[in-house]
Amino acid sequence: VKDKNLIPKMLSLSEHYFPIFEQQLDRFQLPLELKYLAIVESSLNPNSVSKSGASGLWQFIYSTGKEYGLNVTSYIDERKDPLKSTIAACEYFTYLFEIFDDWNLVLAAYNGGPGYVKRAMIKYDVDNYWDLRKHLRKETQGYVPTFFAISYLMNFHKEYNISKIDINLNFADNDTISFQRQVPF
Repeated sequence: VKDKNLIPKMLSLSEHYFPIFEQQLDRFQLPLELKYLAIVESSLNPNSVSKSGASGLWQFIYSTGKEYGLNVTSYIDERKDPLKSTIAACEYFTYLFEIFDDWNLVLAAYNGGPGYVKRAMIKYDVDNYWDLRKHLRKETQGYVPTFFAISYLMNFHKEYNISKIDINLNFADNDTISFQRQVPF
């Protein structure tokens, strides 16, 4: 209802980003469905920046990006790099699953932070997302259901007569150059 072109646009963009996500999720032995989280986070826009300063496809805040090895300086922001940020996201998913051992809680913690979710679980003496949900901030309450809705629509879009729209990405015009030392721009 909010954005009728979201799924058609995501179907087009997913052709570029999902192979990158799936390769890394498989490498880390994580559920491939986690690829849909990047739609919830950034609508597959690597240049997306939230009000809180989270950036990139996976919407890492500065400190979490740095913690997971992403270089963030005034010159470069690897939170916007599709491959490097996906590897960091996979490492973060692995860490969160080691703490919560439940994918719904992992998703809630990805949104609200692991400390926040863990404190709420202790305070309200609950051990699952659905009992905890009513005690969480509004954004985090809707986060897991939004993930499921996006996952469902991306998988069953044909049943609802939703098809991709053509978008011009010009990825062929992009390339990566590696330098062995610092050079003037």
